[in-house]
Amino acid sequence: MKGLYCKPGDQGDVKFVLQETNVPTNLGSHQVKVQVKSCALSPVDFKLYEDLKFEKEHVPVGREIAGVVLQVGPKVTFFQPDDEVVGILPLDAEQSGLCSIVVTDEYNLVQKPEKVSWVEAAAVIKDGLRAYTALHTLARMAAGQTVLVLDGAGHRYLSVSLPSARVIRVWDSKQDLVDSCLEETGGLGVDIIIDSGVRLYEEEPEAQRHCPHKHDLLTLLSVGGHWVTTEQHLQLDPPDSHILFLKAASLSFLNDEVWTTSRAKQGRYLHILKDVMDKLCTGTFRPQLVDPVPLYEATVSMEMVQRKQARKRIAVKL
Repeated sequence: MKGLYCKPGDQGDVKFVLQETNVPTNLGSHQVKVQVKSCALSPVDFKLYEDLKFEKEHVPVGREIAGVVLQVGPKVTFFQPDDEVVGILPLDAEQSGLCSIVVTDEYNLVQKPEKVSWVEAAAVIKDGLRAYTALHTLARMAAGQTVLVLDGAGHRYLSVSLPSARVIRVWDSKQDLVDSCLEETGGLGVDIIIDSGVRLYEEEPEAQRHCPHKHDLLTLLSVGGHWVTTEQHLQLDPPDSHILFLKAASLSFLNDEVWTTSRAKQGRYLHILKDVMDKLCTGTFRPQLVDPVPLYEATVSMEMVQRKQARKRIAVKL
């Protein structure tokens, strides 16, 4: 049985390889054996593995899986054989999600709706968790609020229908972000901002130049507004903090991996995964997908994903 793995190293010289691996013969009390039908590909965050002290010679690739339960442990209560499931393998998983059979804890999986395809389920589960975490858990989105999502259509491979909120879309990249958003809101600013990276300084690498400056986002925040950022190295100077204070605004950091690295809110995590599948089934979440790729093309596809050259979600069909 083959799985996709990579060796940690220089981000610009990461190599992905398909290599043979074995399935654990014995199941733990709360473990399930799953036959994988589809696995979505996401970039590997080597810095996060280093921060969490997960030192591995080869890091398993492909964590968002959908498949059929083959066998359950003696104390498993959520599932039984032949159940269709979807979930996210934890960061410390030993197996790649592209293995034909994986073993994982039952607490990493939820039921897959019958109307949802294998590929869609695997492709949406992580991006749906990210959107849910940003909008609901962190920003506490409510009816009537204005939401600004930066680079939301292409970068995270997911379209979200928000009937309870007004979404500001700025299509023209040449148009000034601050002026256009203030015009849309009558000068009041935006209630919720969700970024996909920010510029901290005027001189930034080429990859960061398309991102808005942090001062622009601070200007856009409304009174009592909430800024959800993915910039883990964000630095706020005293004048920046003073702006937040004057507006009684708040700032949160979006790290969706916290759900699998900590079991403090396990029940809420599973509830979110289930709700993501329900929203996929009803059309609230709509994945941006390319055609499923076979396993033998997974290496090339993963290299594109790691370099962030894929503008749509790539999933492998097993």
